[in-house]
Amino acid sequence: MTTNRPAIAITSGEPSGIGPELCAMLAVRHAGGPCAARLVILGDRQVLAARAERIGLAPKYADYDPASFAPSGGVVEVWHQALAAPPVPGHPDPTNGASVLSMLRHACDACAEGAFAALVTAPVQKSAILDAGLSFTGHTEFFAERTGTPRVVMMLVGGAAEAPLRVALVTTHLPLAAVPAAITRDAVRETLAIVDAELRHRFGIASPRIAVCGLNPHAGEGGHLGREEVDTIAPAIADARGAGIDAHGPLPADTVFVPSHARAYDAIVAMYHDQGLPVLKAASFGQGVNVTLGLPFPRTSVDHGTALDLAADADRAKRADPGSLHAAVELAIALAKDAAR
Repeated sequence: MTTNRPAIAITSGEPSGIGPELCAMLAVRHAGGPCAARLVILGDRQVLAARAERIGLAPKYADYDPASFAPSGGVVEVWHQALAAPPVPGHPDPTNGASVLSMLRHACDACAEGAFAALVTAPVQKSAILDAGLSFTGHTEFFAERTGTPRVVMMLVGGAAEAPLRVALVTTHLPLAAVPAAITRDAVRETLAIVDAELRHRFGIASPRIAVCGLNPHAGEGGHLGREEVDTIAPAIADARGAGIDAHGPLPADTVFVPSHARAYDAIVAMYHDQGLPVLKAASFGQGVNVTLGLPFPRTSVDHGTALDLAADADRAKRADPGSLHAAVELAIALAKDAAR
């Protein structure tokens, strides 16, 4: 659904985490501003209402009806996703693991079928899903498998609006010991191709400049601190440049993120999760947005976890910062509108 007022699906995340409270804050904010999109939250209707009341909010929730026109007046719709057990804030229950995965499946399939123009996800508790005996690596991998997408790329966006920092990853949720083997020439080349294509198509950047980090300290010191840069990363960059991609590197990760250097690029590709994301989160935690590149629909997410400690205490939950969810929704709306042009 790609209109001037696109429909955006929002999954409410781990039911024992801070997601339901953040959704209530989002709904209240939506009611007080211009309706730039039709917002539909996926979650247990009773839980969403109770958790809003718990923090003193009364959002305008209405039942989602895909056959109806979007309600007016800042109403946020709820697509009911029943839980197996009542959640206790701050205490994830593996009994609800299957319900959480069902919610993600419904959201993904509806987006892939065109019912929604973009997807926004609140954080889930991976341990609760795994403790239920279910396979789950993360949202990014789940949506890739569900849509049959051979490779997707995780990219976080943060920093100042006039000079955003965009950090994409070649590998995502892997043990550090497994990273070097996953850094292949194909993986780096395909990541660069996806980043370049998405920056052009979804972000409207006509000629993206992309920096590429090395894997080892000082980008390997010419092979003296590791051969990955010489044998794998540099040849992949050469492949990308041969395909018309303006990629530069391999560059030392400890210098490419210096603001004066980072500003020269539209995105920085890091080799692994904790090489690139700590820098971005240090610069914009609570306001950053996680974007999955390469899916058949735009998908954004918050840059934080389930915050079980905040969810467990109603007073602290009331003071939770919804900034990242707001930013994720705003970016999803912008990406949906750009894709419709």
